[in-house]
Amino acid sequence: MSLPTPKRTSNLRPLNDRKNVPATGTFICNVDDIDNPGARGFTRGTGAHAFNFFIVRKGDSAFAYVNECPHAFLPLNRITTKFLTLNEEKILCAAHAASFQIEDGLCTGGPCAGKKLLSIPLNNIAGALFIAEN
Repeated sequence: MSLPTPKRTSNLRPLNDRKNVPATGTFICNVDDIDNPGARGFTRGTGAHAFNFFIVRKGDSAFAYVNECPHAFLPLNRITTKFLTLNEEKILCAAHAASFQIEDGLCTGGPCAGKKLLSIPLNNIAGALFIAEN
């Protein structure tokens, strides 16, 4: 008789528990490489240990998050560049239509209301985006 797999009840695994997280100081892209407003997905590593994240641009600001919904732990997108609602004012989970604020990743609608996306700190140096110290 097999035991059921326990469900994760806590928030997302922290960055330091994940493999292939880009190191502090790693160049990711230029702000101008992302539509304004818009988003772009990135993957570091391959297979089961791939680390998927995305960056959302809003004006001259950029916000990075782990590409994992805090509700079902699934990727937020189905298409690499499609992370935002049609009006481009919120981040959208394609699986369950949860919506998140761009600036802080707070879920404001859907099955994970009140939870947050796991943010990745960025440094914007003259329009170049680098991973910042956590």
